[in-house]
Amino acid sequence: MAEREIDDYVDITDVVCPITFVKAKAAIEELEVGQVLQVHMNDGEPVQNVPRSMKEEGHKVLKLNKNEDGTYDLIVEKGEE
Repeated sequence: MAEREIDDYVDITDVVCPITFVKAKAAIEELEVGQVLQVHMNDGEPVQNVPRSMKEEGHKVLKLNKNEDGTYDLIVEKGEE
């Protein structure tokens, strides 16, 4: 599978749950269906909650990458509204 182009990026490492999902949701709502958002987040609650919440909202989680510094990058495709 070829790498998808990232259409937008949001860094939520400076906030805590549940604001992490609120910021990620606000960012993906700005995109068109089919566009891709990269969410940069900390380990712990954000990694457990944000991907699950994105799926529950109807978006497609494409990838979750662990970075060398302990943070994660979640790649999400916007689903139908």
